[in-house]
Amino acid sequence: MKTKGIAIIIALIVLGLYSAGFVIDETEQVVITRFGKSIGEAKRDPGLYFKIPWVEEANYFPKNLLAWDGDAGQVPTLDKTFIVIDTFARWKIVDPLKFFQTVNNMTAAQSRLDDIIGSAVRNFVTSFPLIETVRTTNRELDTFEAGVDQVKDTSPMGQVKMGRMEITKGILEQAQPKLDGFGIELVDLKIKLLNYVEEVQKSVYSRMIAERKQIAEKFRSEGKGEARKIEGEMERDLKQIDSEAYRKAQELKGKADAEATRIYAQSFGKNPEFYSFTQTLNMYKDSMDKDSSLILSTDSEFLKYFKGYKGQK
Repeated sequence: MKTKGIAIIIALIVLGLYSAGFVIDETEQVVITRFGKSIGEAKRDPGLYFKIPWVEEANYFPKNLLAWDGDAGQVPTLDKTFIVIDTFARWKIVDPLKFFQTVNNMTAAQSRLDDIIGSAVRNFVTSFPLIETVRTTNRELDTFEAGVDQVKDTSPMGQVKMGRMEITKGILEQAQPKLDGFGIELVDLKIKLLNYVEEVQKSVYSRMIAERKQIAEKFRSEGKGEARKIEGEMERDLKQIDSEAYRKAQELKGKADAEATRIYAQSFGKNPEFYSFTQTLNMYKDSMDKDSSLILSTDSEFLKYFKGYKGQK
């Protein structure tokens, strides 16, 4: 009996020692509670620790970055445009003792983050026009390069004064003081999704189509104008070519006529009588045909060659 009792005592001692020891790794931090109430400071350094077995309990919390992913929701902007916005954030527990005393567990912490961050997102989105949430700067968009002038003239969105980066920074700064009381640090926040609600999408798409049609019509008009310009230049060039060709032809013709006249004059100058004879024959040919009837005296100078050639003996 004594041996059995000693064995039981030894087993209890070993079990107690096993229950008393706990290990914390690099990604964990621990709050010790006694009968459900926290005692002492949180254990944040990795290593082996001890507690009173069966009386005290080690509550583990993560030390590394944690993810928060909010639900997408409809929010109106300052210019009364309803959008669907979805955000995500990264957070961590910087004061595990305060975290345990306020929210106690991860599920409750996610619920508090939903309320605080979601409220800050709605407050900022509703306080600024749509373009502030959509864009970061006023840089000209490459996708609108072809018709950027028309888009600037017709776009009702206006100019960026803060931009999305400042909006998200403001959301983080507004939410952080409310999270300090829970031992939570909000490390970063970003907008994951931003879109129009279905009703607004149809209106936006219609406006985009109208803008593209306007740009396309401008290009068509410019193309037609350029075509008319090219056709006019072509017609002018053709007339200029025709005129130049006609001028050169006339010059060549004049030179040829002058040369022919010179040759004729040189040839006929050697025998003026023969020249007169051939010219008179040409005049007969031009003034009379087979149907012509003339009554003229042979004494006429014009018909002198009908009487016979003077040069004959």
